[in-house]
Amino acid sequence: MIKARERHKRNIRDFQLIVMAAAGIVFLAVFAYLPMFGIALAFKDGDKALNIMRPLLLGTWTLDNFRGLFMDETFWQVLANTLTINILLLIFNFPMPILFALLMNEVNVKFLKKGVQTLCNIPHFISWVVYGGIIISLTNPSTGVVNPILEVLGLSTAEHPIDLNLAKYFYPKIIIASILKGIGWGSIIYSAAIAGINPELYEAAVMDGAGRWRRAWNITVPMIKPTIIIFLFLNMSNLLSNSFEQFYVFQTTENLETTRVLATYTYNVGFTWRNYSTSTAISLFEGLVSVVLLLSSNFLAKRLTGEGIF
Repeated sequence: MIKARERHKRNIRDFQLIVMAAAGIVFLAVFAYLPMFGIALAFKDGDKALNIMRPLLLGTWTLDNFRGLFMDETFWQVLANTLTINILLLIFNFPMPILFALLMNEVNVKFLKKGVQTLCNIPHFISWVVYGGIIISLTNPSTGVVNPILEVLGLSTAEHPIDLNLAKYFYPKIIIASILKGIGWGSIIYSAAIAGINPELYEAAVMDGAGRWRRAWNITVPMIKPTIIIFLFLNMSNLLSNSFEQFYVFQTTENLETTRVLATYTYNVGFTWRNYSTSTAISLFEGLVSVVLLLSSNFLAKRLTGEGIF
């Protein structure tokens, strides 16, 4: 009788777990796998279609969307913008969370360390729409607080303030804004890796007379090197991917040629110009390149560290 009750309780618990797992499977099926049926639109003529299901189901297969895409000068300009911006973000933004984690590891005052980490994590939870609006307000040439700071540094004047919303200032602005928004959240994984280092290594280094910076360079960095390499390659696999809101919020008619990336270009092609098949072809091209970059990054990570992404 007791075994029957235990079996009944176990069956109920297992049923609850199955229901929870099934909900996740249904979510993935509806929002991740079912929309992949629309990839076929990249090989159909569905531009300007009023009923998108007609060309999707009844249209003839063709590669004209890709031919037209690769012959479009605007596409290549947008692709160059995307690569340029993402490479700059990779160069300048990727090391910052690592440096921040290393600096936080050297802070011994617990409440100060937690307070700084909490403050630096807050921008991550603000959407780019709101955060971008704040950046635009701060860099406004008339009412923003950045120009008075530049005046003190001798880089601007009250009579001729610098308009930081122009295209030529977009790269440094998006880099700095991205660093401030993501440095705290991005450092969490590195802080966790640092926390797993054997404290005896630091104690032995102290006994040998090593200072803080030498301990960080000779112990901390080599111990978290596999984590750094894996995340570096993960970032490299996203060289064609961007957050739509991150760039759309900064776009104006004056800086459109600089700020337009694949994410915003795909949106305009699909929803503004109603070229549904062309926008699908752009998304498919971006996805295929990202898969190739991911597989290549995983191969390099395994060769260099012995550990891969999968």
